[in-house]
Amino acid sequence: MLGKSVVRLLGRTGASRLSLLEDFGPRYYSSGSLSARDDARDARAYFTTPIFYVNAAPHIGHLYSALLADALSRHRRLRGPSTAATRFSTGTDEHGLKIQQAAATAGLAPTELCDRVSKHFQQLFQEAGISCTDFIRTTEARHRVAVQHFWGVLKSRGLLYKGVYEGWYCASDECFLPEAKVTRQLGPLGDSFPVSLESGHPVSWTKEENYIFRLSQFREPLQRWLRGNPQAITPEPFHHVVLQWLDEELPDLSVSRRSSHLHWGIPVPGDDSQTIYVWLDALVNYLTVIGYPNAEFKSWWPATSHIIGKDILKFHAIYWPAFLLGAGMSPPQRICVHSHWTVCGQKMSKSLGNVVDPRTCLNRYTVDGFRYFLLRQGVPNWDCDYYDEKVVKLLNSELADALGGLLNRCTAKTINPSETYPAFCTTCFPSEPGLVGPSVRAQAEDYALVSSVATLPKQVADHYDNFQIYKALEAVSSCVRQTNGFVQRHAPWKLNWESPVDAPWLGTVLHVALECLRVFGTLLQPVTPSLADKLLSRLGVSASERNLGELYFLPRFYGHPCPFEGRRLGPETGLLFPRLDPSRTWLVKAHRT
Repeated sequence: MLGKSVVRLLGRTGASRLSLLEDFGPRYYSSGSLSARDDARDARAYFTTPIFYVNAAPHIGHLYSALLADALSRHRRLRGPSTAATRFSTGTDEHGLKIQQAAATAGLAPTELCDRVSKHFQQLFQEAGISCTDFIRTTEARHRVAVQHFWGVLKSRGLLYKGVYEGWYCASDECFLPEAKVTRQLGPLGDSFPVSLESGHPVSWTKEENYIFRLSQFREPLQRWLRGNPQAITPEPFHHVVLQWLDEELPDLSVSRRSSHLHWGIPVPGDDSQTIYVWLDALVNYLTVIGYPNAEFKSWWPATSHIIGKDILKFHAIYWPAFLLGAGMSPPQRICVHSHWTVCGQKMSKSLGNVVDPRTCLNRYTVDGFRYFLLRQGVPNWDCDYYDEKVVKLLNSELADALGGLLNRCTAKTINPSETYPAFCTTCFPSEPGLVGPSVRAQAEDYALVSSVATLPKQVADHYDNFQIYKALEAVSSCVRQTNGFVQRHAPWKLNWESPVDAPWLGTVLHVALECLRVFGTLLQPVTPSLADKLLSRLGVSASERNLGELYFLPRFYGHPCPFEGRRLGPETGLLFPRLDPSRTWLVKAHRT
């Protein structure tokens, strides 16, 4: 339900003759940079995924949501000790009519079904390296306490009243729909039946006495919130969509169901004849995790980033902020919305037999490989298509060949027989571009490389802040290609360590390439943690030298000592990322026409 994840919505230049020393300096994060600007303002950060509905096994859309939140929280923690106060929650949504019906169909008690499917999600996230600090289940006692307290706050503020609700209800989407959002669809026998205009799922006419939330009172407060906070919902097209929704009528919302109809849920306090609406129940999980209703939750709220799929945007961008405002609280700081994954151009569907099992993908492409693929190819603004040839081509090109090949070249005993971080020669590579002399070997393209890698961490950080992890990885990949061009251009395998002319430049070429690799490994930690650890360990980079806040690039170029110069490399770790054999990895092949 909260975790339904897979529809279609909306669809450097090189350095000039200036001093790189003045432009970039030896450290990435200086005064006014990302860590100084953001971390002083926001001491805590709380990232959440949707809690995923347990009516079916997890698919790659669920994993994608979790990976986005995981990468954001890992990157936040890498900024240094001042950002250690980071939380990341995920979990499973286990109440509602769909669960009640699915359990009955399977001949199971609802608790048995929930235990079974929730375990699948927990196992998947553990295998995928999801570094959550809390995995919540809505069947937990702490959540029941939070939901019933939240209900009591809304009631005490006069925002709940009992009345007869009459209208369309979609059990599949667990939501009520106005007449304008319902259409008719032809069945196989030519008869028509009502369906949700947005999801296509069947709807039924419902009339019953329920508790109703005064949602209509919050249309203008929600508009003011969004217009005053253009970054509250990102990417921007989704922010625009929500404002369009708020231009329409916003009727009051039924927030309970008859217990005789829906018994699998949290009872309304003081009225066992009613069960709390599953969406109100589910959304409160974000407060449960941080200790609500105890006072401790206030230190984490509203410093919250919700990562959600676009199919649940209305619940998070209208209903949830309205509930919070009604309870006297602030809306979440940010709602980050992503689109969905299709398979060979089609929506994933059991009936089509094209649902991709993420655990199989993790096994065939490796954990880091599949993490990299989803985050490199997934674009929040529009749907992304999955097929196996795409996975193999990307991973072989960018991880095995470009990054792995670069590491192998620079650490091979034939080129680096001492297996150390060689010395950097400032006369071969002076900090001022354009200098000439018998020892100067650096070319204009080499200064462009230094410029690109020097600005890369800040560029990557900005992409993370803008919820564009795919652009961060694109920037890293571009610099990897640029570094390979640098090594290819100067061909260190043609230089001789015994030559007094060649040796200083040979060491400098390897030093620059290893420094670039160190930056790449550091920046890839949120996306490919094991691969990055393998790379940094091979370079001899200790665990205490891997934070972004302490990342210095090529300090010898800027006239500072380099702690790695002369240090022995770490032990041989084998291929960084072995090439995938296409003939052995196909799960879903692209359709050819």
